[in-house]
Amino acid sequence: MGSYRDRMTTDATPPANLASMPRVEFAFPGPLRDQLVAAILNGSKTSTTELLVDYEHEGEPLPKVGSRSVVIDSDDRPVAVIEITGVRVVPLAQVDLAHVVDEGEGDTSVAEWRAGHERFWHSEEMRAALEDPEFTVDDTTLAVLKRFRIITDLRLAD
Repeated sequence: MGSYRDRMTTDATPPANLASMPRVEFAFPGPLRDQLVAAILNGSKTSTTELLVDYEHEGEPLPKVGSRSVVIDSDDRPVAVIEITGVRVVPLAQVDLAHVVDEGEGDTSVAEWRAGHERFWHSEEMRAALEDPEFTVDDTTLAVLKRFRIITDLRLAD
């Protein structure tokens, strides 16, 4: 695999259809989103994990390879355009270390990654978003593992 710079375009021109592109928000606004967006922008985060139940609750289809979306920061500003390069749905027990490392959050084991993600998925904010105050995950909970690459860093367009 090439370096991050090999996979990222240097084009700072926002796509003409930026306003019509779907938005993608990593976590909820605040420190965690800030950390995740920074990792996307510096190239250390090239994968993410969502729960299938979240897509079902929102009535949204799973993303397709090649689809593009605008990354939104905690201040509701568009900061990058990403393109989906891979999507797979697996039980949480089958999330592999390569995916964990590519999430760019510094986890060095699947167990460490899982503990951090469970704290998020079991948070009041997530339970409120799912409208289920008792929501929990287990080994059989289906996760949507997405891989992506940066197409445009919108900060360069300012």
